[in-house]
Amino acid sequence: MNKTMDYLYNDPLASMREATVDMLQSRERGFSLPQPFYNDARLFALDMQEVFEKEWLFAGMACEIPAKGNFMTLEVGDNPIVIVRGGEGQIHAFYNVCRHRGSRLCTKDKGKVAKLVCPYHQWTYELDGRLLFAGSDMGADFDLNQFGLKPVSVRTAGGFVFINLSDNPPAIDDFLVTLEHYLEPYQMDNVKVAVESSIVEQANWKLVIENNRECYHCNGSHPELLNSLIEFDDTEDPRATDKYKDLVTRKQADWNGEQVPWQLKRFGKRNRLTRTPLLDGVVSMTMDGKPACNKLMGRLTSPDMGSLRILHLPNSWNHFMGDHSVVFRVLPLGPQQTMVTTKWLVHKDAVEGVDYDPENMRRVWDATNDQDRQLAEENQRGINSKAYQPGPYSPTYEFGVIDFIDWYAERMLCNLGGESVSLQLAQG
Repeated sequence: MNKTMDYLYNDPLASMREATVDMLQSRERGFSLPQPFYNDARLFALDMQEVFEKEWLFAGMACEIPAKGNFMTLEVGDNPIVIVRGGEGQIHAFYNVCRHRGSRLCTKDKGKVAKLVCPYHQWTYELDGRLLFAGSDMGADFDLNQFGLKPVSVRTAGGFVFINLSDNPPAIDDFLVTLEHYLEPYQMDNVKVAVESSIVEQANWKLVIENNRECYHCNGSHPELLNSLIEFDDTEDPRATDKYKDLVTRKQADWNGEQVPWQLKRFGKRNRLTRTPLLDGVVSMTMDGKPACNKLMGRLTSPDMGSLRILHLPNSWNHFMGDHSVVFRVLPLGPQQTMVTTKWLVHKDAVEGVDYDPENMRRVWDATNDQDRQLAEENQRGINSKAYQPGPYSPTYEFGVIDFIDWYAERMLCNLGGESVSLQLAQG
């Protein structure tokens, strides 16, 4: 990018960058953020530049593109992305932007193609991004090799596909190795998406994540979910009862017998994995607590596997049970608008109508997602008021929210200020 373009793109946010650093450095830890973080368009633009264009994002599941030529698309802010399965099973990710005049190449959410062909002027790309055809009107000196698709960093582990839009992605290897280990029993090469849904919440993406990171609200808002879910998932949680601790001890012995990992693992505040029981006698997140799918996942021999909970900031949380799994993806659409996509996974050989009923499988989380949407939207409406000021989080019930806000503040400060801000954080 030349200096003129750099000025046009970056200078309008220069003062907001300074203000954001000031607000984050002076914020009171353990409190919600100042109002602009939840509703200001300029700060939202910074969120997209400094978080969603620099951190690793959950994009989708590898099972969604099982064969050569299968693709899926998503939008990260103003950046359309295409993820495609190439030759020899390799997964590639590119900006979904033709190098001719910038048209989107793939206009559907999912599909299968032999080549990536621009619908505008039929420029044609190989699945590895190489430009193969640009017509005969570009001139004799036109060099196809100079106009391949612009790549996006992509990594896979445990059936998850992660992308990163920055030139220098942060390290993620340790988490991916652990994710692969924890999902080995599920044999993620043998799963499929049974059903999926997307809802748009009229709320800032951080409010969506904050709501997910606590169950303080569950008792008053999620009757369907609490048919199966225990509000906490750690015996060190100050709310954990002796009954819960006894249940954990029994279930961990069962999981050891199945050679299934369950230990709590953390990677800073960005990633968290732990297996925890559901309510005693409950084996799945269904209305009656019974399996939603008769065919168990992977090599598992019991449906009573509790829930393997996986957190990946900034945009995903997940539940893996014995019979099916539920994965969630969050993508910001605007300062006060967020898309939440939910996918229910089952064994690839499970037969709809025989082994599982999609409506039964999705009923709990359809209800929970809609309830969470209403909570986040009411939260947003209140925050927009001139009466709003940051309020205190409960260190007992909302420690997960505190961790998320701390992670967000640290990543924003480091990405905005580079080494100087990192040094200030270390010294402070």
